[in-house]
Amino acid sequence: TPWRLRLATRRYGLKTLVNLRGHRKCGSDALSREAAHNIGLTHIDMAFESRNAPHRDRIERFEHLYRDIRFPMLMHCKSGADRTGLAAGLVILFEGGTAQQALRQLSWKNGHFNSSRTGVLDAFFLRYAAEAEGRLPFMDWVRTEYDEDRLRADFRAGKIASFMTDQVLRRE
Repeated sequence: TPWRLRLATRRYGLKTLVNLRGHRKCGSDALSREAAHNIGLTHIDMAFESRNAPHRDRIERFEHLYRDIRFPMLMHCKSGADRTGLAAGLVILFEGGTAQQALRQLSWKNGHFNSSRTGVLDAFFLRYAAEAEGRLPFMDWVRTEYDEDRLRADFRAGKIASFMTDQVLRRE
């Protein structure tokens, strides 16, 4: 909400607001843009999916955006569980952290359920840990070896957990 964004901006000295849902034609998106503008924040759209293997081109775009952004920044999606957890994990890896540290950003405490379709995000970090961590820097792996089609094909979500996330909690 605008008042919460104003409070966070004052408290943390925010400079940038990153919308992880991407540009949408809905009231909440318009409200977020207007609030950022009124406070003087740079508003950036960076769309990630929450139920699909992360796309290589979006990871690369986010890394470039991250390297050029004015800090401090606040990242948000709808619920703060899946896309935000992915983006926070990517930031950790951009900064030289480990896949396990990145994986901790996807937490049930934030409403993320790794056995639902959103668990593909966990599988992404686990795939890096298994295939390349310690051998290849994260972005080199993304650019040269990461296979999003194979990750998508390999990942299996639980039906009950997916029903809970998608239908009961009405996550997107």
